[in-house]
Amino acid sequence: MTLLMQDPQAPEKWFSNLPVTNRYTYGLAGEKFYRAFKELGKIYGTHCPHCHRTYVPATIFCEKCFTELNEWIDVGLIGELYTFTILYENVDGTPRNRPQAIGFVKIADGGLIHYIGGIQPDEIQIGMPLKAKFKPKSERIGAITDIEYFLPFK
Repeated sequence: MTLLMQDPQAPEKWFSNLPVTNRYTYGLAGEKFYRAFKELGKIYGTHCPHCHRTYVPATIFCEKCFTELNEWIDVGLIGELYTFTILYENVDGTPRNRPQAIGFVKIADGGLIHYIGGIQPDEIQIGMPLKAKFKPKSERIGAITDIEYFLPFK
C-alpha cells in the first residue's frame, strides 16, 4: 500500500490575503463585440466569406476554415429560442422568490445564453422569436449584462 506524503514544509493554513491579481481581456473580437453593446446597443457578428457563417459572439477566426474574419455585420436584436430552463432555486439552493427563465437565443450561426423576461415561464416555447432589451446607454459597461434580458418579439 502506498501512502501519500505531504510536504512537511508546506503550510497547513494561510492566514492572510493571497497576493493574486489578474486582468481579463475580451480579446480583439470580444472588445469590438462588447463595445457595440455599450456604445450602440447593437449585436454584431463576424462573417466568414468562405464558409458563409456569421459568428455570434464575434470571433476573429472561422472555426471551420481558420480564415481571419474582418467583416462585421449588424445581426439585429432578434433571435430564436433554441432551448431554455426555468430556475426555481438560487445558486445557494434557497428557493427563488419568482421562477427565472434562462435560454439559448440563436442569432445568426451562433447565439447568446441569457435571461428571458417579459413573459411568464409557462408561456415560453422553443422556436419563439425573442428580442434583446438593452439597458439605458448610461448604465451599459460593455458586457453581456448590458442586455437586461430577451423578450418575446411579435
